[in-house]
Amino acid sequence: MSTLTLDALNGADEAGFVVLLDGIYEHSPWIAGRAWAQRPAAGFASLAALKRALVEAVREAEPAAQLGLIRAHPELAGKAMVAQALTAESAHEQGRAGLSHCSEAEFTRLQQLNADYNRRFGFPFILAVRGPRGGGLSRREIIASFERRLAHPIDVEQSEALRQIHRIAELRLADRMGAEPALGNQVWDWAEVLAVHTDITDAEPPVLTVTYLTDAHRACARQLMAWMNDDCGFDSVTIDAVGNVVGVYWGRAEAAAAGASGRRLLTGSHYDTVRNGGKYDGRLGILVPMACVRALQRAGRRLPFGIEVVGFAEEEGQRYKATFLGSGALTGDFNPAWLDQRDADGVAMRDAMAAAGLAVDGIAALQRDPARYLGFVEVHIEQGPVLAELDLPLGVVSSINGGLRYLGEVVGMASHAGTTPMGQRRDAAAAVAELLLYVEQRAASVADVVGTVGMLQVPAGSINVVPGLCRFSLDLRATTDGARDALAADVSAELARICERRGLAFTLEETMRAAAAPSDAAMQARWAAAVQSLGLPVHVMPSGAGHDAMKLHCVMPQAMLFQRGLNAGISHNPLEAVTNDDTDLCVRAFQALLDHLAADTR
Repeated sequence: MSTLTLDALNGADEAGFVVLLDGIYEHSPWIAGRAWAQRPAAGFASLAALKRALVEAVREAEPAAQLGLIRAHPELAGKAMVAQALTAESAHEQGRAGLSHCSEAEFTRLQQLNADYNRRFGFPFILAVRGPRGGGLSRREIIASFERRLAHPIDVEQSEALRQIHRIAELRLADRMGAEPALGNQVWDWAEVLAVHTDITDAEPPVLTVTYLTDAHRACARQLMAWMNDDCGFDSVTIDAVGNVVGVYWGRAEAAAAGASGRRLLTGSHYDTVRNGGKYDGRLGILVPMACVRALQRAGRRLPFGIEVVGFAEEEGQRYKATFLGSGALTGDFNPAWLDQRDADGVAMRDAMAAAGLAVDGIAALQRDPARYLGFVEVHIEQGPVLAELDLPLGVVSSINGGLRYLGEVVGMASHAGTTPMGQRRDAAAAVAELLLYVEQRAASVADVVGTVGMLQVPAGSINVVPGLCRFSLDLRATTDGARDALAADVSAELARICERRGLAFTLEETMRAAAAPSDAAMQARWAAAVQSLGLPVHVMPSGAGHDAMKLHCVMPQAMLFQRGLNAGISHNPLEAVTNDDTDLCVRAFQALLDHLAADTR
């Protein structure tokens, strides 16, 4: 088959366009027809723009058409495969995943899952069996996905089925056009290798846990250094006094003077993980700029500024009760008292650092001079469902939310559940339940404000006792400190009103306060221009989670770019995942930002 080109598609009339894209979406030529009708006058500027038009054709279709698209797909290892009645594309994909060579037990299990799924949802199970890298999922992975998604609510599962269909179409289109996401593949492969290192070595399936200065953590640092040195061509690669991996690719002036002082762009993220975490949280923000430096070095190209990529040694606060150790050291915000903290095994941070060969006396010298930097940019997996729901691979971050956390306690009177009349109860748990609903309502009333009661506890609770004590947590976040504080004031006042009305006492202790970190307007605009240059719409969104960029925000301009995560954007979880195609776009967006910045700093 001859390779399909964007020029051929842009030059075709509607009928020809539909024919050229036949088979990209299973038995649904109407999608290509609707995309053609929305084609810009100058044609689709990029493959990404074409894919977006196809996605929008489905998003804007009536529900019946969307359901018809799902039902047009065959069951995995179903009757159509056995009867060899699949389309050529489906036959290729199912065969590539090994579904045509199932064991008897696997085939029986798939048949049962197909029956259960159809009974529950009324449409076939759809999965891009070639997976996030395009090479194919194992049968074990396919069955595990089947089992997990059977528990979804129907609206969630229908949305997931459509996302899987778009991924299938993306892979088919790449085959047809001979398009390989080489940059995305490089980052994806690096992430897989890095994920081999874990503190927990005896779990099956594997559990990814990398905490500060463990053997696995130090192995990750060595691996990052090796790639920066040997594969990417950084001019300087070091581990600093807190364990940050620092790679510097000189700008033109630095290269000419073999390392003389010159301005740099600072970037990076963390390589530690939460316990039983994912492969991309933090690490994506190290590997993406590494891929950019690798491409620059192989092209023999220098920019007007240097690029400093930092793999921050710690952000998650998992081994010690201190967070942002890596990025905090660069901003002069490393608290020496942390050195005396002890982990669960009684090992002081000071001793762990000494065992790793780190010189704590050098920490103060890590503070960066903001005058030497153009700013800080960070790429990060979104860690949420927004981009997935919008079917967008990238999002531009407007601000990192400020947050407040509290631990609270409501005290009432424990009494017999059978003998205490409803009007004479002092139910502590009912008061907190009332507060929970208020938090939900109040936060939802203001854009980009969120509130969560994540912990609820009735100590020594019993099925037949009215709760006399209820402990709870509050997590309140907003894009500005003003909106955050207004939410906190309203929630606190409502708690007081509830308890006064019910005759209860309460305490509320603030345990954490983090300032909002709005993106620098100029740097955010550069991210937006980079995304737009790929032929994608620009979606601006806040970050509800904290990031290393929050620390750098205190001393220099910062802005972030989000990449969509799979599985409804879940993060801090083994299901955290990205595709090679999305990652390729992320690397190319970073390259575009570098080019725009270079044009502005000549």
